[in-house]
Amino acid sequence: MQLPFPSAHRFPLILAPMAGVSEAPYRQVCRRMGADVVLSEFLSSEAIRRRIRATLEGAEFEEVERPIGIQIYGADSSSMAEATRLITEHYRPEFIDINFGCPVKKVVQRNGGSGCLRDLDQVDRIIRAVIGATHLPVTAKTRSGWSDQARDPVGIALRMQDAGVRAFTLHARTRTQMFSGRADWDEIARVVEALDIPVFGNGDLTSAADIVRMRDHTGCAGVMVGRGAFGNPWLFRDGQALLAGRPQPPVPGARERFEIALDHARLALRLQGDTRKTVIEFRKHLGWYTKGLHGASDLRQRLFQIESVAQVEAIFLEYLEPVAHVA
Repeated sequence: MQLPFPSAHRFPLILAPMAGVSEAPYRQVCRRMGADVVLSEFLSSEAIRRRIRATLEGAEFEEVERPIGIQIYGADSSSMAEATRLITEHYRPEFIDINFGCPVKKVVQRNGGSGCLRDLDQVDRIIRAVIGATHLPVTAKTRSGWSDQARDPVGIALRMQDAGVRAFTLHARTRTQMFSGRADWDEIARVVEALDIPVFGNGDLTSAADIVRMRDHTGCAGVMVGRGAFGNPWLFRDGQALLAGRPQPPVPGARERFEIALDHARLALRLQGDTRKTVIEFRKHLGWYTKGLHGASDLRQRLFQIESVAQVEAIFLEYLEPVAHVA
């Protein structure tokens, strides 16, 4: 099976496309930590077609992020094709990924994301239109179905393969499940067996051991890490170690977490603008980076009030003073 992107790795670890998370600063952090491939946030084809600046900025990336895929969504095949042409010509990623999995209400209401799963004929038209608009490989990410009653991951995957996608990622939950319950890795295994193209597994990957277990359980060609990467880019480093048969590195302590968090914050200021808005939006990352630390609740309360990266650094330095907490 040939991967739809250049990779020296037999089992690539991919950062999933996630709104407000898979932005350029965090993509760069994860690449440094061992992610083999990254994707953009999912971007509206209508907004791309209309040249909405904020959306077009979401398609921008630096060379250090390659290999990268740009993910788009939409329910209209002509708009998806037009967006694909624009992305191909102006941004030149390694591949285009189609989002058929987003469960968010405002996306689904317009039949985007997993809303498309209610009409697989439309899914077919969208895929063929996108493929016809680019020379780049086209991949798809989706869920196991709209609901438990319509759960048919193998049938959905075969339809998408027949339409021409070069790789397929399954988040083994239905749309109505949202993020509740457990992802059914057996479904990923059945899709792997049924398809001739690479299949990537997604769902409930929160540790390096999970990455190895999914590989062994499903036979997938690689994994796509989503919410498990929140504030935890070390997941890619640790996953690479276990996959290579090396011992898992020690869990990062407070100092290492703070160093990476500050590096991430400075990247955000450089890439997204040295503004109050950038700092405010970064607060959520600080909450994730400090999860599980001694006194994390009080620490987060302080960090959620910050107005500058300098304040973040001061709070971190105070926390690391020996008299401030028990390590």
